[in-house]
Amino acid sequence: MQNLFPILSDRGDSAGVAEGHYFHQDLWAARKIFKNTPRRHIDIGSRVDGFVAHLLVFMPVTIIDIRQLDSRISGLHFVRDNATELSQLPSESVESLSSLHAAEHFGLGRYSDPIDPAACFKFMNALQRVLAREGNLYFSVPVGHERVEFNAHRIFAPQTIIDNFSPLRLVSFSYVGDDGCLYEDTEPAAAARCDYGCGLFHFTKPS
Repeated sequence: MQNLFPILSDRGDSAGVAEGHYFHQDLWAARKIFKNTPRRHIDIGSRVDGFVAHLLVFMPVTIIDIRQLDSRISGLHFVRDNATELSQLPSESVESLSSLHAAEHFGLGRYSDPIDPAACFKFMNALQRVLAREGNLYFSVPVGHERVEFNAHRIFAPQTIIDNFSPLRLVSFSYVGDDGCLYEDTEPAAAARCDYGCGLFHFTKPS
């Protein structure tokens, strides 16, 4: 009897989940990067066992995080740094850059970082500084009715993100709605009506 391990809920489950923020954003960004074939890619704060794993199938990736990562995975390089400064990256040095579902946590103390109401905007400035001319930035955050839900995350109005990246050009905007579905290549204003959507912003720096 001690070896019994009853599982009673799987019989009626579906084959998997093909919706929601992380499913759609990870595919959205990975497909764009695969199409652009950059020489190298740097990611800041995205999910390692999702998006970064997608990229490692076809290219090496350097990830930057304030938290330590111990890994022996081939092609995965780790740099520990404060993302609000990115002090180890020279200005205009990165041709392909991403940060997915990370900036909304900055400055809220959730991950042992200091409380700083401006941290997420400092991070956006740092991304713009290190992005190379004609480089690509893939950026996602929760979007909808703008607010802070302390200490979990922020939700941004789409226009707030566009305004804070004003030196860059918006190449495309897509979003994941409250229904978990992806709405591709649409107007940012459409996502402003969400309660907790996910905005997918593709920016480039003009030459």
